[in-house]
Amino acid sequence: MEPQVNYSMPRLNLPPVEVQVDEIDGKISIFDSLRKKYLVFTPEEWVRQHIILYLVEHKKYPRSLFALEKGLKYNTLQKRFDVLVMDRDGKPFLLVECKAPDIKLTQKTVEQVSVYNKIIGAPNLSISNGIQHICLAWDDNLGQFKQLRHFPDFT
Repeated sequence: MEPQVNYSMPRLNLPPVEVQVDEIDGKISIFDSLRKKYLVFTPEEWVRQHIILYLVEHKKYPRSLFALEKGLKYNTLQKRFDVLVMDRDGKPFLLVECKAPDIKLTQKTVEQVSVYNKIIGAPNLSISNGIQHICLAWDDNLGQFKQLRHFPDFT
């Protein structure tokens, strides 16, 4: 019988997915199925892994088109995005900023992902704390982002 790892995280507003949680070197860790390694279990990582698995398993995004937690430079500041999905031509498609479930999504959160997107140029943006999701898509006719009801379909 496998030992039980004690962890407690809120139920997220996403379809249930199988996440692997284990205790490694005395620390609770969560398996990242894209990077094929265990990461320190944090509330933000709980959300990130659920978003990744949701996009792959339910929205059928190709695993090979994900980039996770990569650095970028904005002016003189070093920043790091959470999830970027490329389209089939290798261009940015969806930029996702993940927050812990207890962090409220505010205008400041939207501005954070917008700053990152000035460098990246993705036509779709999402901000999620796992419970609330804000999804935006660029509208050429309006010349601005408009809110979507759900994560964009991968085409």
